[in-house]
Amino acid sequence: MSRSHSDVAFQVMWNRLISVVEEQAQALVRTAFSTSVREAGDLSAGVYDIQGRMLAQAVTGTPGHVNAMADAVAHFIRRIGRQNMFEGDVYITNDPWEGTGHLHDITMVTPSFLDGKLIGFFACTAHIVDIGGRGFGADGQSVYEEGLYLPIMKFAERGDVDETLVKIVRGNVREPDQLIGDMYALATCNEIGHRRLIDMMHEFNLSDLDGIADFILENSRLATLERIAALPRTSADGEMTVDGFDVPITLKVRVTVEEDRIVTDFAGSSGVDKKGINCPLVYTKAYACYALKVAIAPEIPNNHASLAPFEVIAPEDTIVNAQHPAPVALRHIVGHFVPDTAFDAFDKIVPGLVPAEGAGCLCNFQVSLRPRTDAPAPKDARRSEVLTFNSGGSGARPELDGLNATAFPSGVMTMPIEATEHAGPVIIWRKELRPDSGGAGKMRGGLGQYMEVGAMEGHEFDIQAMFDRGQHPARGRNGGSDGAPTTIAQDDGTAMRVKGKQFVPHGRKVMMAFPGGAGYGDPAQRDKAQVRQDLARGYISDKVAAEVYGLDQSDIDAVAEAVRKGEAL
Repeated sequence: MSRSHSDVAFQVMWNRLISVVEEQAQALVRTAFSTSVREAGDLSAGVYDIQGRMLAQAVTGTPGHVNAMADAVAHFIRRIGRQNMFEGDVYITNDPWEGTGHLHDITMVTPSFLDGKLIGFFACTAHIVDIGGRGFGADGQSVYEEGLYLPIMKFAERGDVDETLVKIVRGNVREPDQLIGDMYALATCNEIGHRRLIDMMHEFNLSDLDGIADFILENSRLATLERIAALPRTSADGEMTVDGFDVPITLKVRVTVEEDRIVTDFAGSSGVDKKGINCPLVYTKAYACYALKVAIAPEIPNNHASLAPFEVIAPEDTIVNAQHPAPVALRHIVGHFVPDTAFDAFDKIVPGLVPAEGAGCLCNFQVSLRPRTDAPAPKDARRSEVLTFNSGGSGARPELDGLNATAFPSGVMTMPIEATEHAGPVIIWRKELRPDSGGAGKMRGGLGQYMEVGAMEGHEFDIQAMFDRGQHPARGRNGGSDGAPTTIAQDDGTAMRVKGKQFVPHGRKVMMAFPGGAGYGDPAQRDKAQVRQDLARGYISDKVAAEVYGLDQSDIDAVAEAVRKGEAL
């Protein structure tokens, strides 16, 4: 039996499982049709025991998917029923409350059999570009407007794909080939994970996963509890206000460290919004767990047991525990601010550990292109949906600068211009770092970026803005300065909103400046060598170097001369 293996063998198997799910994730990256998966890595992959407990997750992926998906497999087991599970089955859903928070994420679960016996499950999630309805954005006033809903059901039974389901999906979305391609990619990556698992089980002479599951979960539980036990037994409050859609929203949290758990309570947070920025509890939980786990136990692999001690609660009908049928398409807007809110509280429990605030939510926008309507369009003009992922700066850390144009907490990648322009008749005229956007401090906040977007000749478009930090920039910590806010306008000066679908006529561009991360510590304490290096790299201007960091004019002139000559500082 599998329990007869030594701890050393189990540790080898554990590492092997992590490699299995990483290969599963990489297979999805290679085969996905959507640029959000292929280029940005907005996905997750994991392996589960027969009880639906996550044993291992891929390194590639985003916490909003992985930690939310940790709870999803149990819903599949309950809805499908073990008696209805067969070899060759594949299950699917995009249920926001039993999946990963909004209709634009497809989750697929595949039961894994060995010699006719159910031994576990593989699951994966990917963000898809279009699911019908109003399109990706916050404009809907209920989940019914936001796209096609797929309840937990069978995508395939005993190897046969449900062609009726495929026809329904094709008939309700703008990019049917892309979406169906992504669905097959999800199913295929689970199959690859299954094959590698069976190879491992044959190699180690396993008939089930019971022994390795017990080893992984028990060791993860004990290691996590050990970290929690070392913390002060106390509570602290945190709070953050962000732009919202029409009115600002406030997140409030109390973090309480107990002997065997950390409780994060969002009582007092704003109520459900009329627009689609609401967050189901499963997604709030995903990012609250992530924030505190990376603060105290970052090297312990994510699984059911290492996440279990992080308890998250929120009153129903708050913006962090929105109930059906609230609109939730942009639930990441709120969800990505959950870590910084939790850090605001945790910094009062363990000072000097967590970073300053960063950009938080991704700086995403989707462009819906079509032939121009103000004049005859060329014959080659076409309709297209182009989604691009972008990032502002992350917050400075106690001993390190923030990262430029890097997504925290989501961890997804910024899409390259070439991939974005390949997806449709869109032109990215400018994409570069934004000087002076990182908050000043002993450690400087990460820089945001500039972007200018337009359409090819003969096209007009709607841009779906999904930004924040326009009125509420990232706040500095321990004396650090705030980061720069988001700005957006057309190139003729026409003002635009940070959220919502907005029309852009033929020939116009949208000019965007994404927010910077905040600084950490007193700017006067920043090492002058670091200031000179920032100046040489173009991260800060002469004015900021002099007025904020106190650099002498002679030093500024010396840096300019060194840059001119190509000399290293």
